[in-house]
Amino acid sequence: MACVCVIDDQPLMRGSVEETLKAQDHKVYSFATAHEALTDIRQRSFDVVLSDLRLPGMDGVALLREMRRLGLDVPVILMTAYASVDTAVEAMKLGAFDYIQKPFNAEEVAILIERAVRERDMLRDNEVMRRTIEDLNHELKLIGSSSAMRPVLEKIDRVAQSSATVLISGESGTGKEMIARAIHAASPRRSNPMLCVNCAALSPTLLESELFGHEKGAFTGADRLRKGRFELADGGTLLLDEVSEIDPGMQAKLLRVLQEREFERVGSSVTRRIDVRVIATTNRDLRDWAAKARFREDLYYRLSVLPIEVPPLRERREDIPQLLDAFVTRVCAREGRERPRFPGETVALLTDYHWPGNVRELQNLCERVCVLEAGRDVTPAAVRPLLTGALVAGHAAAEKVSYRDGQILSDAERDLIMRTLQRFSGHRERTARALGIGLRTLGLKLKKWREEGTFEETWTRRLTAAPATAAAAPAAQALNVREPAHV
Repeated sequence: MACVCVIDDQPLMRGSVEETLKAQDHKVYSFATAHEALTDIRQRSFDVVLSDLRLPGMDGVALLREMRRLGLDVPVILMTAYASVDTAVEAMKLGAFDYIQKPFNAEEVAILIERAVRERDMLRDNEVMRRTIEDLNHELKLIGSSSAMRPVLEKIDRVAQSSATVLISGESGTGKEMIARAIHAASPRRSNPMLCVNCAALSPTLLESELFGHEKGAFTGADRLRKGRFELADGGTLLLDEVSEIDPGMQAKLLRVLQEREFERVGSSVTRRIDVRVIATTNRDLRDWAAKARFREDLYYRLSVLPIEVPPLRERREDIPQLLDAFVTRVCAREGRERPRFPGETVALLTDYHWPGNVRELQNLCERVCVLEAGRDVTPAAVRPLLTGALVAGHAAAEKVSYRDGQILSDAERDLIMRTLQRFSGHRERTARALGIGLRTLGLKLKKWREEGTFEETWTRRLTAAPATAAAAPAAQALNVREPAHV
């Protein structure tokens, strides 16, 4: 069913067309003049305009010109009893969808309206797709001119033209996935799919099915055939996010796929060959993990053919004003809000901040500021509560972060997380939010440290070194008693 505007100065003809269209379940609004119709066209969402060519005052061609001037993209079908080649050419040049000669039958007009609506929908879909691609390209535009970021951007351009495996490493929130997507978008594979698998979020059994697919009946609950991500990404790119969290058994299977470019679905003996470019990301030092036999050394070398190390935001502070401007512009455009203003002292505060959550934390802050401070000057006082309290300049020395030369990155990460847990009295959700990481990620880290036996040692050291506060005891109780099953 379409919403049709009918314009004809002859009452009998107008009524006849209206009845014909209503009999076809169309919604019809009819007018005697183009001036009357134009007012309604500007206010109502018509699917098609069906107008007589000869009208008093403004004729059909003049109506078409005015609609195009006003940017109204409704398809127009002109009706005429005096059809000629000249009339048709003029109408089509002005953008008329088509014209129909009087008298016409119901089937003719029904087919014409259906075609007009279908073509209009197709053009709108194409426009939506075009804007989506433009938005995606804008999202994929990496921002950074600092000395720490320039080598990364240059490496992306070179790496994109290859099909070799890429290992992107860096702290959580540094934009590793965005870099992976930028590599795919600049590669010859960009017209093919890029799929992503979060390796830390799935159990070994589910991960195997997700990567390789399974046959119907392969295991309990496998009620239908399912293609895996490798198969679906054939010809394109597969992103293995947090690859360091893959189970040792799955590491061996992944190694075979990278070496042989073939696999079998779970429950199948049929070998399938694929052409997939693999990009892996990790926030671990995989070289160190491989040396300590915590990650397969042969898999590490297969993944690290083209390594890219993403610097943390604190090592590329010159980029913070650029990132701030880009994120605020993007959020305000999306939310339709007035842009907040950042005085120099606020920008200086943000530039000096440690950013434990890296670019993701800055993006999160911009989201909040655009909502809470729209159209206003964003003062340092307004920003400080949105930052991780333990890391904002001006707090007591006991709350500041300090690192010793040569300290292992994983130890520094553990100490930072414990420090923030203590500050928030063991509240895991507030801790994760302050650090700019996911609650599940925090839970997995704490669980891993418990299993390694490093959790209690680090926590005891933190309590011993910390000043005696009322928060210390509740924090210990919250971590060790109240939530043991969830941590």
